[in-house]
Amino acid sequence: MGNDKIGFVYVTYIRSTPEKVFEAITRPEVARQYWGHENVSDWAPGSDWKHVRADDGRAVRLVGKVVAIDPPTRLVITWADPSQAGNSDAHSRVSFDIAPYEGMVRLTVTHEELQADGEMARGIQRGWPIVLSSLKSLLETGQGMDVFAKPIAS
Repeated sequence: MGNDKIGFVYVTYIRSTPEKVFEAITRPEVARQYWGHENVSDWAPGSDWKHVRADDGRAVRLVGKVVAIDPPTRLVITWADPSQAGNSDAHSRVSFDIAPYEGMVRLTVTHEELQADGEMARGIQRGWPIVLSSLKSLLETGQGMDVFAKPIAS
C-alpha cells in the first residue's frame, strides 16, 4: 500500500470574478488575508513557488514548481514539504480551475498524486475545506476566517 496515490477534488462557488479569485491565489498580500500564508512566485511556467507562513518568521511550509498557468482560469503547481523538495516522488499536484458560473465563480481545486497513507494527504483533507471557506468569506465579505482554528473532533 506504500505507493498508492490518491486525490481530492473540492468545489466552491464564490460571488466574485475569475480575476479576483485568481489574484487571491497568486498575490501574496491577498493570500495572507485568508490563508495565513503567502504564495510567492513569479508565476512563470517552470518557476519555483513557495508557501510562506506570514506570522511565523516567514517560514517556508511548502515548495513546488509552476506547471501551467492561464490567468484568470487555471493554475497548476506541484506541492511538497520543503524537506522533500528534491524527491519528485513526494510531490503532489494541485490544479486551480476557475470558471464563471451564473454571476459567480466556480473554483475547483484538484489535489492529486498524494501518498494514500501519508501525513500530507491527512493534512489536505483537513486544510483545503477551511482555506477555501476562508477564501470565499474574504472575497464575499472582505474578511477571511482563522484557518489555524482547531477543528471540532468528529
